[in-house]
Amino acid sequence: MSLRVLVVDDAVFFRRVLSDALLAVPGVEVVGNAANGRLALQKIRDLRPDLVTLDIEMPEMDGLAVLDELRRAGMSVEVIVVSAVSRRGGELTLRALAKGAFDFLIKPEGTSPEQSREFLVRELTPKIRAIANRLEIRSILRNPPPAPLAPTPARAPAAAALEGITGRMQRLSGLAKPEMVLIGVSTGGPVALGRLLPAIPADIGVPILIVQHMPAVFTQALADDLNSKCALSVREAVHQESPQPNVAYIAPGGRQMRLAHSPDGKPLIHITDDPPENNCKPAVDYLFRSAASCFPGRSVAVILTGMGSDGTLGLRLLKRHGCFVIAQDESSSVIYGMPRSAVDAGVTDTILPLDAIASRITSAVKRGQR
Repeated sequence: MSLRVLVVDDAVFFRRVLSDALLAVPGVEVVGNAANGRLALQKIRDLRPDLVTLDIEMPEMDGLAVLDELRRAGMSVEVIVVSAVSRRGGELTLRALAKGAFDFLIKPEGTSPEQSREFLVRELTPKIRAIANRLEIRSILRNPPPAPLAPTPARAPAAAALEGITGRMQRLSGLAKPEMVLIGVSTGGPVALGRLLPAIPADIGVPILIVQHMPAVFTQALADDLNSKCALSVREAVHQESPQPNVAYIAPGGRQMRLAHSPDGKPLIHITDDPPENNCKPAVDYLFRSAASCFPGRSVAVILTGMGSDGTLGLRLLKRHGCFVIAQDESSSVIYGMPRSAVDAGVTDTILPLDAIASRITSAVKRGQR
């Protein structure tokens, strides 16, 4: 079964390049294109695509208005918004995600058509796979298979082994009060952070360090947006600053963030241009690994919605020193990739719905509860 895609953009050239890139992704059928939001809505009604790639800034009717109309009309279609790398583009992208867009795509600039196509194929492929999997799960939930004739074992050996590993890790966890909170998140992250961080009290008493997979410029817009919603102070991290209690630091897009020792042995944020890890920059593993190395056993780690497995290797290292790990559950995740990877690896202590995570972080930090 192919994924039917409608391409919406006011630029003829980019519609063609994006369509070519989509057709290079296995399992994709481009069913049409539109030059503005009004035409897009009509084609969505007529063609019933599974996915729309939606330019945010268009004449007549922009992408945000299209998302509003889709929600008002109750039309079920996945949307990837397409944005320019700019401060305004970042702000509009955050608004689009809050209105229900699945994810975002950056328009390549200053490259040849061939380079643009290669970039778009590379960026689109994992997003397309995630959407296809999401739609398949929805189909199964709407049309569940018949119940098996014979009962299945109550506990599979693999599940029992996983429970045993998790139990041993929980017993090894220390009771010391954590000195920092580490958060890793990707697809669905801006919305998830917009629900999680405002629920954390202003006097949490420790710094919070966040890696959200995002490009440069966008993370500053994200920090400003979250800062306006939270009792905590939220800002984009700066090289060589000392993380302060009651402040959340977001890794700058397109850079890596790690922890190091200051001359007096206290945490110090380092922002670097080290290579991507797991095809991500910033990468969750990069931050988590540095915390495990420099400040073992002194953090609570949280892994939230996102594609792939970034964060799992870092969590392995954190767990060796007794770090308490919280994973977001599947039902509240936009994509249950990063949390699933951590859960399957046996490096989580508890799995919670998004709206329950803030109170668990607070209790762990305030009272050292595990």
